[in-house]
Amino acid sequence: MERGAPSPSYNHRRAEEVFRDYRGRRAGLVKALTTESESFYQLCDPEKENLCLYGLPEETWQVTVPAEEVPPEIPEPVLGINFARDGMDESDWLALVAVHSDSWLLAVAFYFAARFGFDKSERKRLFQMINGLPTIFEVVTAPPKKQPRERISSSASSGRNKLNSKNPESDLKPSEMYYESGEDGGQQEGNDEEEEDEHSDTLCGACGYNYGNDEFWICCDVCERWFHGKCVKITPARAEHIKHYKCPSCTNNKRIKS
Repeated sequence: MERGAPSPSYNHRRAEEVFRDYRGRRAGLVKALTTESESFYQLCDPEKENLCLYGLPEETWQVTVPAEEVPPEIPEPVLGINFARDGMDESDWLALVAVHSDSWLLAVAFYFAARFGFDKSERKRLFQMINGLPTIFEVVTAPPKKQPRERISSSASSGRNKLNSKNPESDLKPSEMYYESGEDGGQQEGNDEEEEDEHSDTLCGACGYNYGNDEFWICCDVCERWFHGKCVKITPARAEHIKHYKCPSCTNNKRIKS
């Protein structure tokens, strides 16, 4: 891809289409700042010239120099993110880049809104869809959540697997996973709605999307963040054989330090 991360031709005419572009770019940026943060860190060498972080509609990301044409095809991300890399704590630096990335995503979305002549109601619909997702900053800085909960006995007479829990924030070992087994105890069924509301703000450490009570999750034993199984390519069957799970980011950190 050429410098400046030019985008493919656009035919966005409705808020849903602009939101789809926003969501794809956001997913790429979340990856850069979470599960692929070490790769992103290495690319942001302070010895290089001004660099920008672009999120691409295909849910990927790119670190490159700004576009040469003036004005650029789309609004530019913040310049010089690499210069601050070694001058501050890495987590603070990632959070700062996340803030600027959030601002850039909104700029791009409403650039398209203006370009395609959205009226007040269409702009409002676009903002409502965008506002339904957590910001990148919220995903990057979200602390691990651990809430006490009675462990599920492995010898339960109901025969449910001890990994079956409606709550990914339970005090089960981080390597114990959540998934929907299809078997509902009476008390559990009565608490489904309450627990879903309680944990609806739990975010996947890879894609940044919210907790869903019908999805398979796994928690990293190191950073204690939760991930959709599909985001880290872990299936329930494979998870049964994992004693201590490390997410891609923590695995990469160990390799670099060694």
